[in-house]
Amino acid sequence: MTISISTACRNAKLDAITTYVGTSGLLRIYDGTPPASANAALSSNTLLATLPLSSTFAAGAAAGVLTASAITADSSADATGTATFFRILKSDATTVVCQGTVGTAGADLILNTTSIVITGAVTCSSLVLTEGNA
Repeated sequence: MTISISTACRNAKLDAITTYVGTSGLLRIYDGTPPASANAALSSNTLLATLPLSSTFAAGAAAGVLTASAITADSSADATGTATFFRILKSDATTVVCQGTVGTAGADLILNTTSIVITGAVTCSSLVLTEGNA
């Protein structure tokens, strides 16, 4: 039998992410093959852009989905490359909270383009985290 988690519990798990990020969290976008998990170290990945998160990362989760509050654009990308994954860091700018996919559709983080050009602007359309096992 597959474990099924109540919606209230799934929402609570997601809301804990907002608490853990704290104020002034960061969204970092990278190229290359994503690490196996958020616990794994980066490996030959290039940091393409860093976007500041809202002081409250997200409003309360609903139906097992956490939608990030507005994310400030990076007006000058750090490097040129193809965005493949992101990591959210706590306000200490060191501790990784989670990582996910990047794309122009059908990904956790939606950008207007995954082709990042050094000194170009990088904007985020949406960032949505979904808790499974409904």
